[in-house]
Amino acid sequence: MSIRAFLTIATLMLSLTNRVMAQEEQSGHPADAASTKSNSKSGSLSTDQIKESASKLATQTEDEVRKIAQTVDQDPNAKAALAGILQPIYIVAESLAFPAFHWAAFALMAAGVFSYALQLILGKFVVLTKMGFSLKEIASDAVGLAISVVGLVLTTQAAAENSSFTRSPAAVISATVVGAIVGFVLYLWGQSQEIEAAAGRSVGNGQKK
Repeated sequence: MSIRAFLTIATLMLSLTNRVMAQEEQSGHPADAASTKSNSKSGSLSTDQIKESASKLATQTEDEVRKIAQTVDQDPNAKAALAGILQPIYIVAESLAFPAFHWAAFALMAAGVFSYALQLILGKFVVLTKMGFSLKEIASDAVGLAISVVGLVLTTQAAAENSSFTRSPAAVISATVVGAIVGFVLYLWGQSQEIEAAAGRSVGNGQKK
């Protein structure tokens, strides 16, 4: 076989090979695209199914809670328990419906708001810069702040309805100032305790290592 014939055969073989590979790639891409499209479609369907199931579950739970609440509201024993719980509170609230009590309650709730807010903003930053912090203490302070805010709102509402406390600027300002001072003292106390607790945790971790 001459060199020219050998080169001709080799060229033909290479051409056929390239053509076959090109056909395989062309036939493979649509399949891959179809497969990807199918997978995407199935994924979107499964996500839609999960959302639909969650929505149905939420609706069913809400309906069940509403039915239970209606049943409890109509139960005579529940009404008696309600009276037993609220009646003493009503009696105490009526006996304490005077400006001095609302001043003290407002100052106490303001102290809680200032103390827990400072603990969450400044206290955790101070502890973090020194030796770390505790998620439990953050959660506890957040709950305390929420309770204090709700208590302050309810105290203000009760004072506005049952006494002249909210109509006296001197009473409100003085209660706020006293609450801020007491809250700052409580913040310093809580911060020192948290630093000591963090130091104890770091020492314990060092001993374990």
